[in-house]
Amino acid sequence: MTATKTVTNYTQEMTAEIVARYTAGETVEALATFAGKSTRSIVAKLSREGVYTSKARTKAEARTTKGEFVSQIAGAMGVDEEALDSLEKATAGALKLVLAAVSK
Repeated sequence: MTATKTVTNYTQEMTAEIVARYTAGETVEALATFAGKSTRSIVAKLSREGVYTSKARTKAEARTTKGEFVSQIAGAMGVDEEALDSLEKATAGALKLVLAAVSK
């Protein structure tokens, strides 16, 4: 026996309303509150409907690589980057803490 899904997550009317509000400029967070859903659910629904566009990251939001952290740490310490190559095995969070400490 196969199970059939009887509960509809989004009705056609709700989907149309969410799409209309999103294309009119309403935020995903506001739509989640309106629909009583999580933001991830709203994003997934909007993606399935072909209207969702992700936010572009600014340069400030761009992810710093571990290699860049090591390079900055080496510069702050006044040592050659090659001397700190093994630091790239550390987590990015740990490298960020080390950079903050040696930059003081």
